[in-house]
Amino acid sequence: FAQRLMLEPWNGHEWGAKKAEEVLDWCIETGIKTVTLYSLSYENFKSRPKQEINMLLKLIESEALRVAKLKKVRENKAKFNVIGRPDMLPNSVQKALKALTDATKGYNGVIVNLAIAYGGREEIVAAVKNIVHEEKNNKLDINNLDEKTFEKFLYTKGITDPDLIIRTGGEKRISGFLLWQAAYSELYFSDKIWPNFEREDFIAAIEDYAGRKRRFGK
Repeated sequence: FAQRLMLEPWNGHEWGAKKAEEVLDWCIETGIKTVTLYSLSYENFKSRPKQEINMLLKLIESEALRVAKLKKVRENKAKFNVIGRPDMLPNSVQKALKALTDATKGYNGVIVNLAIAYGGREEIVAAVKNIVHEEKNNKLDINNLDEKTFEKFLYTKGITDPDLIIRTGGEKRISGFLLWQAAYSELYFSDKIWPNFEREDFIAAIEDYAGRKRRFGK
């Protein structure tokens, strides 16, 4: 988006952050209970130019502190979680995200999951490592390992699997987003780039989903 306007990459991230707040409004309006926003992938965190990542992290920090104080967050009891590897982020960013999650931890309205430094493959590898560690310490019998037990080791422990995944920008892939959790999710692809994704596009995705018959692999 920023490239098309001949701007720096972080200008696009700023527009993206504004759009994320609009999505929160739409979820509240339509009664959606849980939404997960892919804020920063693990792969991009590791590979994007350092200047771009630093600017994005500053934006995440400032937005987390701002959103924690928003009146609409309090009034609608929006609860924020962070999934991924926040431990890899600078301390100031970690503190800002913790301030946001702490400020909303007692809320029971719409749940907003922020996927930051998150990668689906990395999540699964981390889960396997933790399972091996538990087995070595006699805290887990590997013979009793099943899907429900495995899910307890994922970053999304306690979070429902997504019913619908919306991918913007004309791309026809999910780019490592919730790989385990998306097994039976419905996919919706929009040609609109994220900053240009509007309420009518969001409603169109919801209506398209509502008209589908989910089979859950059957």
